[in-house]
Amino acid sequence: MAPKVGLVDLLAQLKVSPEQVKYIGISHFHGDHIGQANALPKATLLIGKGDWDVLTAAKPPANANPQLVSNWISGGGTVEAVPLDKDVFGDGSVVMLATPGHTPGHHSLLVKLAQKGAVILSGDAVHFQENYDGTGVPIFNFDRSQTLASIDRLKKIATNLKATLIIQHDARDVAKLPAFPAAAN
Repeated sequence: MAPKVGLVDLLAQLKVSPEQVKYIGISHFHGDHIGQANALPKATLLIGKGDWDVLTAAKPPANANPQLVSNWISGGGTVEAVPLDKDVFGDGSVVMLATPGHTPGHHSLLVKLAQKGAVILSGDAVHFQENYDGTGVPIFNFDRSQTLASIDRLKKIATNLKATLIIQHDARDVAKLPAFPAAAN
């Protein structure tokens, strides 16, 4: 599911420069989820506190690459290490949902879209529909019990809001999202 077009080029299709982006939200510290973060150096980095602590530790684990957020680690940008949920704009349209387990500070994202309604982007809280349906936990998780609690939380939120869940590593879910770039306008 790797993107074929870089983030800066995608933004250019919307006539948005990297300097215009106010926030960049990170689901978790793994490279496939933060690989292009430094392309938005003026944006405030929103990241789970547990994951920020990992990235800024004296000796980060091998699966964390602090270089991918070096702009913020060096003090070049503003960081908000989010311990729990965060309503990004204060209006419920974009909410970071604390879903630890895959990593200590993992967050999923609840977005309310005009045409689609409530959508939950899972990050890596689950990897495939089968994980979600069967409450399966991959072996490469930080904390199994937290992952199970996070999956349960996502199920309850999805049910209560009648939200569409997008499992980001499951190719079957990509078609559930509105097409880019038309849907971004």
